Amino acid sequence: MRRCMFVDDSSVIRKVAKRILGGPDMVIIEASTGNDAYRMCEADMPDIIVIDSGLPDMSAEDLIRRIKAIRSPIVPQIAICLTEVDVPVIMRAKRAGAHSFILKPFNRAQLLERFRALNAPSRAA
Repeated sequence: MRRCMFVDDSSVIRKVAKRILGGPDMVIIEASTGNDAYRMCEADMPDIIVIDSGLPDMSAEDLIRRIKAIRSPIVPQIAICLTEVDVPVIMRAKRAGAHSFILKPFNRAQLLERFRALNAPSRAA
C-alpha cells in the first residue's frame, strides 16, 4: 500500500485530495504546516508528498530540501502544488528535489493523471 502526504494549510484541499485518492491502494496523511510534515516524514517517510507552494511556516523549497536530507529507505516522489503556473517557483522546487507540480484547484481526473505520471513505487508489505 502506498502512502501519500498532502501538506497544505487548507483543510478543504486536504479533504478533497483524501476523497479523490484515498482507497485500498493509497493511504492519505495530512499536514497543515511544513514543520508538522517534516516531523511526520522523520517518523515514517511517505511514498508521495504533495507540498503547497504557500505554506505559512516555511517555503516549499526549504521543506523539500529538509525532507530530501532525511535518511530513509524510501525516496519519496515530491510534487509542489500551485494556484498558477509560476515557472520560477517550479524551477526552484525542482532544483530542491521536486519531481513535478500540480495546479489547484484540481479535479479528480487531473489529480489521478498527475499521480499516474509520478509513478511512485508500491511500498513493500
